[in-house]
Amino acid sequence: MLKTSARRGFVLLALAAAAGAAFAQTRAAPAGRAAPVAKAAPAAPLNWPTRPLHIVVGFPAGSTPDLVARTIAEPLSKALGQPVIVDNKVGAGGNIAADFVAKATDDHTIGVMINGNMTIARMLNPAVPFDPLKAFQPLSLIGTAPLMLTAPANAPGKDADEFFLAARNGGNKWSYGSPGVGTVGHIGMELLKTKTNIDPVHVPYPGNPQVINAMIGGQIQLALLPPALAAAQIRAGKLKAVGVTSISRSPLVPEYPSLNEQGIRGFQLEIWTAAAAPQSMPKPVAAKLSALIAEIARSPDVRSKLFQQGWQVAGTNAEGLANRIKSDTAVLGGVIMMRGIKAE
Repeated sequence: MLKTSARRGFVLLALAAAAGAAFAQTRAAPAGRAAPVAKAAPAAPLNWPTRPLHIVVGFPAGSTPDLVARTIAEPLSKALGQPVIVDNKVGAGGNIAADFVAKATDDHTIGVMINGNMTIARMLNPAVPFDPLKAFQPLSLIGTAPLMLTAPANAPGKDADEFFLAARNGGNKWSYGSPGVGTVGHIGMELLKTKTNIDPVHVPYPGNPQVINAMIGGQIQLALLPPALAAAQIRAGKLKAVGVTSISRSPLVPEYPSLNEQGIRGFQLEIWTAAAAPQSMPKPVAAKLSALIAEIARSPDVRSKLFQQGWQVAGTNAEGLANRIKSDTAVLGGVIMMRGIKAE
């Protein structure tokens, strides 16, 4: 049973989420202007594309978003009859690339981005030069994945109840790691704190490999990690799984129970990757790309490759991505407001 302070956390989070939703609403398309959601796919101009299509990625070659972009590039090139080139513009957690896409006016540039670039970037840092809720036309939510709440192999508790009891008793003597301030691993743990009445201190690291090393070494007591990274260490006996952040078990790691089924009711957190176009792209062109990317993502061959990369394929239309952006902005934005989180 949740303690009174945890219930109070639920109330505060609900109020903050409402504020986040209000923020998202105020940043939506202005009145009288249609929101960038394509429900149908009108025919694109007959002379498009006239040159190679560029997919801009904000992370280095071999990173997860880069692999996703390269996986869809070849079949997209065949469908369009033009080369599809992946351009890596690295920096600022993907925001340099996102800003490049937002300002593109050549009708042949799109981006493959992660959650933060398309939802909470400006809430975390007002200096971000683009407004993620106005700058893009959603194309397709390509893939999603839960995170895994992970602890050192010798962490106390034989199940989630006992683990969270130990964490509550540990208070701020416990600490958790993330790959940086404002990442989903950071914001997600702050969300989990409101739902479980635990209070570990945040320790940011340059990336998840350093988080894993710190947990194995006993410097931190818990972290939210992508399944593709966590599962290998757990199976090797170096780390311990507490639960996954999807509502039910994930097909990516079906052997591990969700936190929701272990009593953290309603807790759901996912990372995702998606394709988006600049607002300058003609609507018929964006609609054509949306339909093609969604179809490609759901094709058996690409679905299998994305699954191996650690993604549950979504392959939604533009409206599906727009709805996800709105809901994530409300939930994650609520945590940012409640906790006063600012990116460094």
